[in-house]
Amino acid sequence: MASSRNLKFASRAIHAGQEPDPTTGSIMPPVYQTSTYAQESPGVFKQHYDYGRTANPTRTALEANLAALEGGKHGICFASGCAATTALLHTLASGDHVVMSDDVYGGTFRIFDSVFAKLGIVLTMVDMTDANAFAAAFQPRTKLVWLETPTNPLLKIVDLELARDLAKKHQALLAVDNTFATPFLQNPLDYGVDVVCHSSTKYLGGHSDLLGGVLIVNDAGLAEKLHFIQNTTGAVPAPWDCFLLLRSTKTLHVRLERHCANAGKIAEFLAQHAKVERLIYPGLPSHPQYALATKQMRDAGGILTMLIKGDLAATKRFLERVQLFALAESLGGVESLIEHPAIMTHASIPPERRKVLGIGDNLVRLSVGIEDVDDLITDLDQALN
Repeated sequence: MASSRNLKFASRAIHAGQEPDPTTGSIMPPVYQTSTYAQESPGVFKQHYDYGRTANPTRTALEANLAALEGGKHGICFASGCAATTALLHTLASGDHVVMSDDVYGGTFRIFDSVFAKLGIVLTMVDMTDANAFAAAFQPRTKLVWLETPTNPLLKIVDLELARDLAKKHQALLAVDNTFATPFLQNPLDYGVDVVCHSSTKYLGGHSDLLGGVLIVNDAGLAEKLHFIQNTTGAVPAPWDCFLLLRSTKTLHVRLERHCANAGKIAEFLAQHAKVERLIYPGLPSHPQYALATKQMRDAGGILTMLIKGDLAATKRFLERVQLFALAESLGGVESLIEHPAIMTHASIPPERRKVLGIGDNLVRLSVGIEDVDDLITDLDQALN
């Protein structure tokens, strides 16, 4: 097969990291459901397979596939997105400083604030769409910049070139959580980013049936360090989950095309709806960073955020009335989901901070699936009225 680097995205999604099984000719990589491997002599084993936590052939295929989708050289897979985030933070030492975008997934904030703060990691959260504030957030011991773009749940777009330049100036690693955009819509490594993170639970998995996370890097030394942490801490994905992810990435491009098309039509509908106070979507000219989103992303994604006119009771009424949209946490599956960040995904963020960010009682986040868009619009309309 041609080198995956010479293939376009759709071909990489289906073939990268995967060759027909040499024993049987199986098109799909087998599920190597094993915890250990026979050694020819003490310390002498085939390739790098000695123990299931250290490596697994199904996981190896997945890591190569995901790295290729991001245009990276090394993929390191984990049991969840939070485990991937945690692994990167284990590269830091007590007293190190992290600059993080102010609007991030609540679970990410919880890892920093409730776990690593106790270990001496210092955190500064800043609105990275404000270039001056972003630049002022750095300190002498800044070792890591962590950002999402689009952010969760307010869908801010962070300038990757600006973030790269600031991180390099201060000799800090730059990590981008690319979960919302996916490798199909945005490739941060192309901008000089050091680490790309995904919760592969979301769009990469795409079917709401697994948990996973991945870090993708180009630097061999950093990859070796992250593989060591992966093996040492042990938060690795099961072989079956790796197999499911490999199945899912084969359709990532076609799913995302439909996610984006549906989200764009729903965004136009909701932006004009009498019961919607504000609609946030990077694909609309009304978005504050619309021009930047158009530059950095190939399309605007499948996530919408809106503010309902009314109080918490009105918002709950809407959320309880939807029928096709399931009221559930997570996102990126083929089915449409809807959630209330203040109570659900971002409940770990202190109320006063949520208020400053704009994550209020009337804020709702939609993950638009790939159902018929007319049915989705009908569902939202009836629930709002």
